[in-house]
Amino acid sequence: MQYLERITIDASICHGKPCIRGMRWPVEVILDMLGSGMLIDEILDDHPELEKEDIIASLNYAKLLMSGQTLDIAA
Repeated sequence: MQYLERITIDASICHGKPCIRGMRWPVEVILDMLGSGMLIDEILDDHPELEKEDIIASLNYAKLLMSGQTLDIAA
């Protein structure tokens, strides 16, 4: 799936939650910002350390989880 290599899981970062590129940006926070109505460009303007591909990866990760597919993601 597109950009999933950007999602990392490391027990020492954010209690092992799926994060963006090993940073302290959990996927759930990205999804929460989108769910609150923020546009991708607004997120990127507010958080320049993130990239558009990180947001796409977060959406793809959530889609895979919802579909019931198994994921093999490691730090």
